[in-house]
Amino acid sequence: METLIRGRVWKFGDNVDTDQIIPARYLNTSDPYELAKHVMEDSEHPNFAKDHKEGDIIVAGRNFGSGSSREHAPIAIKYSGVPVVIAKSFARIFFRNAINIGLPIVEAPQAVDEINHGDEVEVDLEKGIVRNLTTGKEYEATKFPEELQAILKAGGLMEYAKSKLKGS
Repeated sequence: METLIRGRVWKFGDNVDTDQIIPARYLNTSDPYELAKHVMEDSEHPNFAKDHKEGDIIVAGRNFGSGSSREHAPIAIKYSGVPVVIAKSFARIFFRNAINIGLPIVEAPQAVDEINHGDEVEVDLEKGIVRNLTTGKEYEATKFPEELQAILKAGGLMEYAKSKLKGS
């Protein structure tokens, strides 16, 4: 996992739920690349999966990832090439699922208010900073404790656990 992430913004509103992130009609597969082909299909940007570029960043309002507890939602985002999600807040189960699969997510309410669709942003995960490179503004963001950073750096909880077991 990169600790300094840079990309173009796709801006979403509040309460983007797991059905908008990956519609239930696609849950007949666990292939992460197949899921990625349909990511955000039922959201305010239904062509996201086709039109975004690898490295683009999702910025959203409050309660991102609400709804069901399916792991498919953060998996679809991660495998679509989105390296980080910035939001005002995350549903707790989405938060945990994202960390478990190694998808960095950061809460930065002021940044979300001031970042626009298409802006270029940079996220420093280690320092907990979001920089809007388009406007030159810098914002405080969630800085994860070392344990969560270690899980993200390992690529998710399973990889982290495997590395811990090898080390003991």
